[in-house]
Amino acid sequence: MSTVTGTLYGVGLGPGDPELTTIKAARLIGAADVIAYHCARHGRSIARRIAEPHLRGDQIEEPLVYPVTTETTDHPGGYQGAIDEFYAAAAQRLAAHLDAGRDVVLLAEGDPLFYGSYMHMHKRLAHRYRTEVVPGVTSISAASAALGTPLVERDEILTVLPGTLPREVLAERLAGTDSAAVMKLGRTFGNVRGAFADAGRLDEAFYVERATMDGQRTGTLADIDPDSVPYFAIALLPGQVAASVPGSDDPVAKSSADDAEAASTGAPTTGTGEVVVVGTGPAGRDWLTPQVAAALAAADDLVGYGPYLDRVPPNPRQRRHPSDNRVEAQRAAHALDLAAAGRSVAVVSAGDPGVFAMAAAVLEVASEPKYLDVPVRVLPGLTAAQAVAASVGAPLGHDYAMISLSDRLKPWQVVADRLAAAARADLAIAIYNPRSKARPWQVGAARDVLLEHRSPDTPVVLGRDVGGAGERVRIVRLADLDPEDVDMRTLLIIGSSTTRVVQRGDRTAVFTPRHYRQPS
Repeated sequence: MSTVTGTLYGVGLGPGDPELTTIKAARLIGAADVIAYHCARHGRSIARRIAEPHLRGDQIEEPLVYPVTTETTDHPGGYQGAIDEFYAAAAQRLAAHLDAGRDVVLLAEGDPLFYGSYMHMHKRLAHRYRTEVVPGVTSISAASAALGTPLVERDEILTVLPGTLPREVLAERLAGTDSAAVMKLGRTFGNVRGAFADAGRLDEAFYVERATMDGQRTGTLADIDPDSVPYFAIALLPGQVAASVPGSDDPVAKSSADDAEAASTGAPTTGTGEVVVVGTGPAGRDWLTPQVAAALAAADDLVGYGPYLDRVPPNPRQRRHPSDNRVEAQRAAHALDLAAAGRSVAVVSAGDPGVFAMAAAVLEVASEPKYLDVPVRVLPGLTAAQAVAASVGAPLGHDYAMISLSDRLKPWQVVADRLAAAARADLAIAIYNPRSKARPWQVGAARDVLLEHRSPDTPVVLGRDVGGAGERVRIVRLADLDPEDVDMRTLLIIGSSTTRVVQRGDRTAVFTPRHYRQPS
């Protein structure tokens, strides 16, 4: 068996402008097998955005999503305990690639070893694997350049301070140095500005945010509105010798390449098995919630119906367990068995897992005595009904029912009775699973049941593959609903008596008003 492992590269990207990324950093990014980056729950990463011009498009991506930043946590070890567990789990994920011989580039804004998140991976992995750090332009250099003002000259001393220090400590340090850069502003800004005032140096200080990036802003520290200050901002105190001329009026800055991107993912702790049932929405990545994306990224195993698993980009670190759509109980038991063995398992559903999908199946099996100690969470997804409704407007704008036409798990008479009850109640109805090769007759039968209680002119929305490449949306009268126009990938929305169809320019809108008038 080969013992050759991959190399871990800590790659500094600079302060934000992609053109400030070094040639070496760009080369390594383009050549890497795996691209890793820290991000918050929203899934966006400044580091990845800077590096994007150099990505090949076929590389494995490992988003490392922080569990907490400054918010409270119920972790028994508190904030530090949650962060330490996260770093251990992240290092384990990267180690899996390195052990497989894959080179990993961990992206870092600014410089990797200057208040950077990369250092936490370096400490945990550098003694086990070949490691190389590629330095980057720091936010201090970028902010100084944005101001057009040197910070130190000749024998002047530059002091770098975190804004999280107590006010009196900051004031003492500022009073005793020639020049200073105070990082990590945001919510600390009031404390930092107070410390400059206490040191008698507020009038000498400057402020820069998002240096070298779009939206950069600069000014004198005393004039900045505290409520407008983001985390990625920096306060600069030029040395008196160096700062014979104040900076320009238009630049901006970004504070450090610190671990600034962080938010809760709810991911399981290292070594603890768990089942997370997730909904990927009705179509592609744009319909995926950041919460679900974080759970998918953290999973060891993905379990689900084969076509739904195909929507999740492959990651060789993970094991995939596809199965047929008719074995929900077996699939649920498999996921729970994996979790009981200590694996982090994501059970993948399309749409929302709680709507005619895997959440109920998993929880039903998880209610068996042998699985009662296995943690199970359900993360919601955008439903097909919501997607189809939005494609035409708001046909589900008032009370509505969701009904599946499938009689595989319940008798057809139950389906027919529920359709009739919803129709009599004058509810709009979203109809799932309308037709399959084994059930070609049910759409026509459902139409006939509805026509006993609804006007032939009731609007019906046929939405197929909304959000996908095969998207097709039509609006017809209930009386004109043709079963041949419907397949298993189609969702039907049957309007109520108050649902309206309005032509708005070249688009047709369908909506059900929120006010209700009893039909005559």
